[in-house]
Amino acid sequence: MTVKILADSACDLSEDYYNRYNIEMIPLTVHLDDQEYQDGVEIKPTTVYHAMREGKTPKTSQVSPHLFRQIFTSYAEADQPFIYPAFSSELSGTYQTAKMVEQEIKETYPNAKMQVIDTKCASIGCGLVVLRAAQLAQNGSDFDRIIEAVTYHAEHMEHIFTVDDLEYLYRGGRVSKTAAFVGSFLKIKPILHVEDGLLVPLEKQRGSKKLFNRMLTIMEERGTDFSSQTVGISHADDLETAREIAASIREKFNPADILIDMVGATIGAHAGPGTIAIFFLNDHYN
Repeated sequence: MTVKILADSACDLSEDYYNRYNIEMIPLTVHLDDQEYQDGVEIKPTTVYHAMREGKTPKTSQVSPHLFRQIFTSYAEADQPFIYPAFSSELSGTYQTAKMVEQEIKETYPNAKMQVIDTKCASIGCGLVVLRAAQLAQNGSDFDRIIEAVTYHAEHMEHIFTVDDLEYLYRGGRVSKTAAFVGSFLKIKPILHVEDGLLVPLEKQRGSKKLFNRMLTIMEERGTDFSSQTVGISHADDLETAREIAASIREKFNPADILIDMVGATIGAHAGPGTIAIFFLNDHYN
């Protein structure tokens, strides 16, 4: 039986990919104006970005145990193997909840074939891991081969990104109020990456041109063999910049493919409008 691939909405893949590869998307929750919305189902990222530009502070919450229990049980009862590459455990409790429910289901259905994996990735970084799993599943790869690929891609996925306004990261508790004020005042843009699942500041640049050139330099330093991989670019309501960066990446690195998608409402509620991120496999890729 073909392995089913699950993903949560924090992987930021568009509906087209879910449909094309028969991926089941599990939504996190976005809280805005005293209302709850299922990310990727009931609210669009642009709605969140518009609200943030007006000074509002959306909140997010993880997938509920009830929803995981419902989905996992349905597959266990159908004897359907599944693999769920989850959003980083360092950025959300979603993975821990899914893992807890996985153990519960296995006690009731000891023969159920299921695996929840902490990708330590976010946004399209996680999305590229999910896509690799889904492509292998669609081609008939077995359970263990897909887990091997997911583990490898998750461990080697680079996230290089910047935010348009440090104030948004401050509101989300990612930087201090002083850093946000000084950065905004001096027009300093941070470059961040993901280290063992956590958002970690890398360096600072002043001016967009220097910023994006430096991001590509870091990409060159860390990545290799781009002709064999898909590079991901995510943007928070700034498609024009994403396309410009994609053109530079094509000219400089000639990757096999480039996937451009919008940062979803869950990630965007913390990073804010104007965020730009690049994702690729690092120099251990072979």
